[in-house]
Amino acid sequence: MTPGSNIPLSASRVTVDVAAPVRLDVSGLLLTADGKVRSDEDFIFYNQPSGPGVTYRSGGGAAPDAIIVDTAAVPPGIEKIVVTASPDAAGQTFQGIEPTATIRAADGNAILATFTPPQLGTETALVVVEIYRRAGQWKARAVGQGYADGLAGIATDFGVTVEEPAPAAQPVAPPPPAAQPIAQPTAQPVAPPMPAAPPAPPAAAPGTGKINLDKGRVSLQKNQTVSLVKGGRPLLSRVQMGLGWEPAFRGKDIDLDASVIAYGPQRNHIDSCYFGKLSILNGAIKHSGDNLTGEGGGDDEVIIVDLGRIPQEVTGLVFTVNSFSGQKFTEVAKAYCRLVDSASGEELVRFDLTGAEPQTGVLMAKLIRQYSGEWEMTAMGDFVKARTVRNMVKPGAQAL
Repeated sequence: MTPGSNIPLSASRVTVDVAAPVRLDVSGLLLTADGKVRSDEDFIFYNQPSGPGVTYRSGGGAAPDAIIVDTAAVPPGIEKIVVTASPDAAGQTFQGIEPTATIRAADGNAILATFTPPQLGTETALVVVEIYRRAGQWKARAVGQGYADGLAGIATDFGVTVEEPAPAAQPVAPPPPAAQPIAQPTAQPVAPPMPAAPPAPPAAAPGTGKINLDKGRVSLQKNQTVSLVKGGRPLLSRVQMGLGWEPAFRGKDIDLDASVIAYGPQRNHIDSCYFGKLSILNGAIKHSGDNLTGEGGGDDEVIIVDLGRIPQEVTGLVFTVNSFSGQKFTEVAKAYCRLVDSASGEELVRFDLTGAEPQTGVLMAKLIRQYSGEWEMTAMGDFVKARTVRNMVKPGAQAL
């Protein structure tokens, strides 16, 4: 299998094992339609080896760990089971390690599919594959999503509570020797203090600490990321990406074109929405039309994105601005992009482009779909030599 590909499951009970040259910890998470666990009991791993329809099996070091899924026993409210893996040795990455997931029929052990995630480096944990329900049928999808903050990062993304390690106990200063109580022969002995809790295992490291929308509008700096989550739920409604600019002081009219480019899981170009193609992905993304001058307040061009209707094969959106006439961004002032809730008009995220380069294109921002269901927006502000959206496709893919 390749990243993003899927197969129908021909067996109701399947085993997913993940093998590598080093010992791996393998776990499974049962997720609802919103991409979250119902409770910490839906996190299946070596310390909690069984849940409804899902079981962890240790390989004991001689064989790979595995997650067994009995699809007939999975509760109706569970839409998918993600299978994760992380090196057993603390701090070890997947650099130079090629883990391979094998999906087998649990009864008979026939191999249904294999998947080796490509291009791994500093990741310390992976979402390897997912077993998911679609229109009443169970399927398997190859994922290969890496995390640099270990299994705790995956668990936190999917709603598992990850506790901070307890601080070391501080010694209590002895009381002053002045007043000594008279001993009472009938006094009960004082219970000894409880021993300090052992340190948490590596998988229980602090969470990712991602910025989200709970505290209101987020103002991003270049390369900063915000998770489009509000009140613990992914934002999957209609949003508007507004892009604006003005001519530099005493400059002439600026004819810039805003676009959005849709990519698949292998950075493959799926489609582009711009002034010459105002609707793509069956209307899930729509463009407001061309602004020829850049004059006036407010957004110059708007791209409407219905996050809940974006097809599953689209995993990345890159928003770009380019100058077809060849004017450089050194002739542009106050360029920005902002994400707005279409229903309420509330501005959610804003990125003001500071500085400019004598180029004809700029990658403004990207939206990346996470395997936990939510989208993340990252401010970019990278200048490129490109006068048309077609010329933006390759640098946009490289920036994902």
